[in-house]
This record gives sequence, structure tokens and C-alpha cells, in this order.
Amino acid sequence: MTCFSFLCGRRLNPPTRHSSELDDEVSGVQNVVLYSYKQLRTATNDFSPINKIGEGGFGSVYKGKIGNEKMAAIKVLSPGSTQGVKEFLTEIQVISDVQHENLVKLYGCCVQENHRILVYNYLENNSLAQTLIGGRNSSIQFSWQTRVKICVGVAKGLAYLHEEVRPPIVHRDIKASNILLDKDLSPKISDFGLAKLIPANMTHVSTRVAGTIGYLAPEYAMKGQLTRKADIYSFGVLLIEIVSGRCNTNSRLPAEEKYILERAWQLHEKRELVSLVDIALNGDFDPEQACRFLKIGLLCTQDFPKLRPSMSTVVQMLTGDKDFDENAIMKPGLITDFMDLNIKSTPKTKDKINHTSSNFLASGSDNLDSSTLSSGTSSQATFTFTAVDDRST
Repeated sequence: MTCFSFLCGRRLNPPTRHSSELDDEVSGVQNVVLYSYKQLRTATNDFSPINKIGEGGFGSVYKGKIGNEKMAAIKVLSPGSTQGVKEFLTEIQVISDVQHENLVKLYGCCVQENHRILVYNYLENNSLAQTLIGGRNSSIQFSWQTRVKICVGVAKGLAYLHEEVRPPIVHRDIKASNILLDKDLSPKISDFGLAKLIPANMTHVSTRVAGTIGYLAPEYAMKGQLTRKADIYSFGVLLIEIVSGRCNTNSRLPAEEKYILERAWQLHEKRELVSLVDIALNGDFDPEQACRFLKIGLLCTQDFPKLRPSMSTVVQMLTGDKDFDENAIMKPGLITDFMDLNIKSTPKTKDKINHTSSNFLASGSDNLDSSTLSSGTSSQATFTFTAVDDRST
């Protein structure tokens, strides 16, 4: 994994603040490197579009070289945070202390004036969304062994966030664009913990990625119930994407094949799951293992959250250390069963979406830009979210 040397322990004071004032605000905050806005602006050539390598609901990401060091990934958080410097840095310290081989490492940040910018190590092979899922423009060849490594690695990273970090971290935005790849194609989960840095009225629904709505668990999207089980649902969708090599939603396909989760269920019922495996593998894969992974994806996306396995159990299933009852797999929970979001549209539902959207927008909730849906719809759909204790699920 490529990273660069950071000025360990050195705090770069913003020129617009007296050092004594800043020292008071960062007192008690350890091991968080501060960068000045000028330094990061220079590193990205004034945040030039040429250096933009990603964009989502939490903000835009740029590559940049700080001083004479190696490349860094610099994430400019979306405006709107009302946190003070000390509160923000305290949350940053919590995130920076979370370390796992399958998580992106946060090294420092900028808290100058109203700027909130995070600095990560740069991963040269970008994300799954830009290399494997939904396109063939990448020169990277994803063998079956590489896909297995990616699936297991993501599962381990998520299990760590859910079950080893205290308090547990619910990512709430597991998707292909948030899985980055290092030089060895080992997966690194990015953007974990960022939910704490965004104010309540900016609760996040991801944007800029076609079909992202397909990752949202129904109870999360429709009722606002956010638990670790919502992350597990998203992982299940991602797992099926990795095995099949295609995005969860593709409006160019025939109606019965547009939605990967529905297609997986149909083929499971016909005992033809192997036909969903990516044809780019040219048959060079383990059919039994591939079908096992697809079935685990279906288990993770069960309609009732309590029926979804924990992430540590998922890891054991993926590695073959734990068996599961295939007869227990039921039809997955599908958002399209509750609300079509213009993916499966009817005039009546469109009216309902527009009415719901106007109500939520008036309340100041974050919205999903419908231009990000692969169907090309012109209306918007928005959701509100609340954290729910998942100890009973």
C-alpha cells in the first residue's frame, strides 16, 4: 500500500489564528497531524478538477503531493458542519486510532476557518467502482483468487468496525466506490466513521454513483432504521457485484436482469446461480465457491434484519470455516418492493415520490440526486435516518 511520510507530531498552525488560541482548542488531542489550507491547496493545484479522483455525498477527493513527499488523497468534506475545532479533532482522533489492514488509514486533517479536510494515504488502483464494477475500461485483471481476497478482506474490515471497535462503527455507505485497492489489489474500506463528522440535518445518502440506491437496506431507506444489519445488507449486494462483475442496477439490460439482487434470487430458485458469475473470468473459477459466495450475498440481504448473519459469521462462511443452511435463504429485501424510486415507475408512484421529496426537502434533510440513478429519472427521492440499537437484531 502506497503512503507517504507525514510530519509526525507536527501541528501546522493556520495563519489566521493565534497559536495560543488554537493550542487551547487542540489540547488533549494527540497524534492528529494538522495541515494548513494553503498547504493542501498548493498540493492539489488549487483543488484543480484535473486532480479530482472521486466525489460523493461526503465530499470530493483530490490527489496531491505535499512538499516533496509521495501522493496523498485529500478529501474536502461537504460544507455544513457546525462542529468546533476541538470537537471535530476529537472525532478525527477516534477515526485515526482505528487501524486494520483492510481500512484506509487517516493521517491528518485541516481545520482552518470553515474548512474541514481529511488527508489519507493514496491508493494507486482506485476503487472497485472504477476498476471492476460496471465497466471494462480498467486494465486490471481480476482473477477469481483476487476476487476472493477482496471479498474476504472487506468482510474482515467491516467485522472489525462492527465488533472490535468500541463503540462500534456503522459505516452506512458500503459500496463499490468506497472499496479502494492498493498496489497488490488488497481492499481498503474508506469513509468509515465520517457519519460522526456530518451534522444531523445532513444525514447521508450517497451520490454520483449510478444505481447506488441498490445498496440501501429497505428498513434503512424506508424507515430510517440504521443498525449494523444495514451495513451487512450493503455488503451482501457488494459481494454479488464482485462475483458477477456488474453494477447492482443496469437499465440497459432486459427487465428480468436489471437488478442484480432480484436476478440472483431468480437464479437461486432455478438452481442456476453459476450463470451469474462474471463471464470475464472465462470459466477460470471454482463453481462451488462462487455459488457459495452468491448464496452468502443472499443471506446478507434477507428482508428481516434478524435473519442476516453478523459480519464475523460472514467471514467464517466466506473462508469455509462455517457452514450455513441453504434452505434458510429466503427472498431478499428489495426496496423496489416498497417504493419504485422511478426504477420501476408508475405515474402513481412518481406522484408519491415527488410529494415525499418536497416534504423532506422542506425539512432540510439531505437528498438523493436522481441523476445518479441509472434509469435517468428526473425526480428526486429523499430519506430521513435515525440510529437504532441493533443489539436485539
